Amino acid sequence: MDVATIAAALVGAQAGQLQIDVATRVLQMSLHAEAATAQQLLQTGQPGADSLANLASGVGGGVNISA
Repeated sequence: MDVATIAAALVGAQAGQLQIDVATRVLQMSLHAEAATAQQLLQTGQPGADSLANLASGVGGGVNISA
């Protein structure tokens, strides 16, 4: 292998690693956002939550929570 081939391989490997790092960071940000959304939804369902006062009448009335 000549020097140019080795250099090209190293540059390619570095570019690939950068793509993996960016993808990992995006995935982590997405997971944190989804966790925050789930937590917010769970808090909304707590008894006495003020945000439930803005719902139209009958919303959630047919939900079976026995399972």
